[in-house]
Amino acid sequence: MVENTRKIMLRKFLFAVLTLSLISTSAIAGSEGNEKISSKATSLESKECFEKLSRGIFRFNHALDNAIFEPVARGYRKLPVPIRKSTGNVVDNLRSLLTFSNNVLQGDIKGAGNTAGRFLVNSTVGILGIFDPAAKMGLAEKPREDFGQTLGKWGSGPGCYFVLPILGPTTARDAIGLVGNTFLDPVYHVTHNTETDMLVGNQNYQEHNYYMFKATDGVDFRAKNIESFDNVEKNAIDLYSTVKSLYLQNRAQRILNADTTIDTQDESDWEEIETN
Repeated sequence: MVENTRKIMLRKFLFAVLTLSLISTSAIAGSEGNEKISSKATSLESKECFEKLSRGIFRFNHALDNAIFEPVARGYRKLPVPIRKSTGNVVDNLRSLLTFSNNVLQGDIKGAGNTAGRFLVNSTVGILGIFDPAAKMGLAEKPREDFGQTLGKWGSGPGCYFVLPILGPTTARDAIGLVGNTFLDPVYHVTHNTETDMLVGNQNYQEHNYYMFKATDGVDFRAKNIESFDNVEKNAIDLYSTVKSLYLQNRAQRILNADTTIDTQDESDWEEIETN
């Protein structure tokens, strides 16, 4: 039984690699995707659904960040640069699978080819994504894509704005996107697959891998944005309204594949940043 399962998984893996290879090699002839995006999709106006409740959740999230997430991120920043960089590379490599799915749904064949090529090169030559040889081969890393952005590309407006516990600010469109991301993320399906569970022999261990991956991604992001978040908090008159405005700007720019509002800290600069 286990042997048959292994053969099935091997066939699926080889099929996935072949598919990625074909898309990657056809990227030159691909298009940039949908060039005309509805102005509604990139609107910076989003009515509040439950402002009073959202402000309460925002205060809770802010307190949780001060007590747990920021200290963890600062501790993570004290690790040697090669460890942080390798960790970030592995997370980005796995996260690119979700980007690939959304590239395809958006009709961005060139972007899908670039993402597929990066994943194949970095997963093999780059030793499971620890290193990024794809960048040196001309396959530059592109902005992340998710299903909320895909819905925006399809013309969906943001809908009402609200704040989720722990997950933070979102809109009706992006909340639906969170659910869509689960179905589109190959990492989720691999770690929650019964065939994989049979090989490993421990379902909880596999599921924990997925949530550890998501947590590591969150810590890595928070660590790269400590200074940006501190500046926003220091200069904001109403932090809730400021975060809302920045979030909507950021999502609109991501849908347009423009530069994001908040720049993340480059790895090469981390050594010069005071982390006390």
